[in-house]
Amino acid sequence: MPQLEAREVPLHKVFCSDYDFRIPDYQRPYAWETEQAEQLLTDLEEALSRGTDEPYFLGSVVLVKDSGAAEAEVIDGQQRLTTLTILLAVLRDLADNPDVVNDLTALIAEPGSTVLGLQAKPRLTLRPRDADFFRRHIQTPGSTAGLMGLNPHTLKTDSQRALQANANALHTTLAGWTDTQRLALCRVLSVQTFLVVVSTPDLDSAHRIFSVMNSRGLDLSPADIFKARVIGEIDDDASEIYAARWEDAEEALGRNDFSDLFQHIRMVFARERARQELLKEFQTQVLSHYQQGRAKEFVDEVLVPYAEAFATIRDQRYQAGAGSETVNHWFRRLLQLDNSDWWPAALWALRHHGGDPRWLGEYFGSLERLAASMFIRRVYTTPRVQRFAELLKELTNGMGLRAPSFQLTGDERAETLRRLDGDVYHETKTRRYILLRLNELVSEDGVVTTYHAPRITVEHVLPQFPRFGSRWATDFTLTERHEWTHRLANLVLLSDRKNAQAQNFDFAVKKEKYLKRGVVTFPLTTQVLGHSTWNPQDLERRQTELLGLLAKEWRL
Repeated sequence: MPQLEAREVPLHKVFCSDYDFRIPDYQRPYAWETEQAEQLLTDLEEALSRGTDEPYFLGSVVLVKDSGAAEAEVIDGQQRLTTLTILLAVLRDLADNPDVVNDLTALIAEPGSTVLGLQAKPRLTLRPRDADFFRRHIQTPGSTAGLMGLNPHTLKTDSQRALQANANALHTTLAGWTDTQRLALCRVLSVQTFLVVVSTPDLDSAHRIFSVMNSRGLDLSPADIFKARVIGEIDDDASEIYAARWEDAEEALGRNDFSDLFQHIRMVFARERARQELLKEFQTQVLSHYQQGRAKEFVDEVLVPYAEAFATIRDQRYQAGAGSETVNHWFRRLLQLDNSDWWPAALWALRHHGGDPRWLGEYFGSLERLAASMFIRRVYTTPRVQRFAELLKELTNGMGLRAPSFQLTGDERAETLRRLDGDVYHETKTRRYILLRLNELVSEDGVVTTYHAPRITVEHVLPQFPRFGSRWATDFTLTERHEWTHRLANLVLLSDRKNAQAQNFDFAVKKEKYLKRGVVTFPLTTQVLGHSTWNPQDLERRQTELLGLLAKEWRL
């Protein structure tokens, strides 16, 4: 049986000569997005603001490593180690104090020692295709300034673009801090921030550990523990009845959604971002209101109604007379977003106004406008959650549809429009949502259609790479192609991806052989079929029309 070691290690002992971290080539590339990097910095800032010696745990890493040897193959933890290195590099390059620069440089790279027989080298080596880029643009002192000036479209891999984007995001925030604040963060990082380092000399053993640590299994969840506490407070005569009600709610939602429900209920009650694990906060922020004989009330007034509201939203099956289908349309739109932060506000509305479809229709229209704007502007988790928390405070204070948090500022409206008018195709998270919303707006009846195609793709009319000698080269200059290729006016929805050769046909042929072959007819795509030409003037008119529809829909 291979020897297993697991211990809590402060970061100054993680980034030291005890470890020579290497990412094996078979691992997936670095992929953290700016939202995750910014969230990491926000969490560290909160740990700093608490002003205590309380340790901050960043999670775990799993290594293949012989005891006593520095070489460590990273099986799990690449994203954290890489992002921490970026953060240290940004702090290093913003520091004025030479001692701080030297200390941070030593955390990022082994300086070497003739006496100890240590070779100078980076603490972390990425996969071969990104290792040199990471060394030159992150790990080398003073290099992050040059990295931020590179054109992301010229970088060779998505991993390199992610490295640049996260360095940019962290630098933007930290450049606004004082030297004293940044030094305090460096100290929190080095001394109070810990990783749980799990190591074994055997690769198979490391993979088994990783699988166990990341498997869902059927271990006790917070919901199971809350159930024991609540049902345990109910007298014997009624406990079986209430246990059945609890289990019915869990069965209706499924184990995963049922667990998520408790996060949303906590937010409805606390109206603030979570700062500790759910086990602690749910007890203090929710269950504490239902002590001293009120356990039944929690099940009847909180758990069951909110579980029913969750299922109604998830399954889009709201029924309360005239206007119900409009409410379900809003659910379908919201469910296409890439986050669940809007859920508590949605659950609150169904719980308190579930019998008024007209009110709900207006409410969810405002909620989708707010959520869509933040989605399009790529507002990251903390400010997004804080906005919904403020909305919940206003709602509980009786402001209803007039809640100030529903309103977009002038800058927010302008930024939403700017992004909609930009190269939408490159915004891979948002482009499909935007085009599906547009698809509704250009349809004659404005119906929200649920498409059942196995795959809906976003495609170009003017191709990204026109064939040499094609009509596209005659109708568009190189500058015009750069201006229009990736913008809204040139994008359509198809129900399946066609082959690249078909994409490059001239416009007349492309309409017949490519755009018409979709299994599903999208009104947005059908519009293009009605054009006899496709040139910069056509695109200018179409861009104005489409932007106008979105600006009107979202009151921008």
